[in-house]
Amino acid sequence: MLSAKLFGFFSNDIGIDLGTANTIVFVRGKGIILSEPSIVSIDEKTGNIIAVGKEAKEMIGKTPPSVRVVRPLKDGVIADFDVTQAMLKYFIKKVHSNLPMATIARPRVIIGVPSGITTVEKRAVIDAARQAGAREVYLIAEPMAAAIGSGLPIREPGGNMIVDIGGGTSEIAVISLSGLVLSYSIRTAGDDMNEAILQYLKRQHQILIGEQTAEKIKIQLGSAYPTERDEETMEISGRDITGMPRGIQIKGKEIREALEDVVGAIVNAVRTALEKTPPELAADIVERGIVLAGGGSLLYGLDQRLRDETSLPVSYCEEPLTAVAKGIGDALADIELIKRVSFE
Repeated sequence: MLSAKLFGFFSNDIGIDLGTANTIVFVRGKGIILSEPSIVSIDEKTGNIIAVGKEAKEMIGKTPPSVRVVRPLKDGVIADFDVTQAMLKYFIKKVHSNLPMATIARPRVIIGVPSGITTVEKRAVIDAARQAGAREVYLIAEPMAAAIGSGLPIREPGGNMIVDIGGGTSEIAVISLSGLVLSYSIRTAGDDMNEAILQYLKRQHQILIGEQTAEKIKIQLGSAYPTERDEETMEISGRDITGMPRGIQIKGKEIREALEDVVGAIVNAVRTALEKTPPELAADIVERGIVLAGGGSLLYGLDQRLRDETSLPVSYCEEPLTAVAKGIGDALADIELIKRVSFE
């Protein structure tokens, strides 16, 4: 019989950034080897999974009534347990089946979750991962993982502020001595930006668009601060209130205005976190500034907006889109760090 040590040696530890918009998988010794949308398509007649990830995303808005395309996570947590389990199983199998000796042992899995997750939500994530094939499951707060992945000196006795804006949640945390001194999580983030654009165009231009078009508009015209983008334009197509296809031209200034409520909520959350930060750590943040991570943080001009609103230095980490996954990956190599920073 294999010893526990040998059993662990032949198992491949996996880190998962289980995001509302995208799931990124990091394998110890291999790095990031999978990044796909957190989307699943289901045959309503049989209940069978048709596609997962990129293939499922391509089906959005293009399926017959018998096929349902779903996002099993909402606001960073599980909204549909069975579909999330199937998605995790698919990703773990896809990753693990291509690794040497993978059949000998099930993997140890670390999953990034919002800092504001409830006990029930934690249990749902752990159960889904175990039923998907994980041997051991650890949960790590996304802002902690983002701070580790950003290279912040989290083990030192000093304040480090990270703002991680994903698809479903915006996480603000102050970290010192490998612990979350303060964490503030709001369920307002990148997906809400897309929805705000969609609703604005419906209200102001009487045109309906899909979420993928809204995402493109956000990337091309969206901004959080008055810039040269205000005068840029973009041609879009959709369906008007009569049901007929129609094309219109929109300006960047409109999209900035459409995003203002969402951006304002994120800025206010950062200000609230700063107000609650202990004075000694606040002094460190004045010197070190705020570090941004997550895909939602890449909204054009958001860094400048936060500089103006907080009067603090604001910078991006080296790889905002993968900071959480990279941080989880770094933790995989240090079991003692995992135990210190993981949720109970």
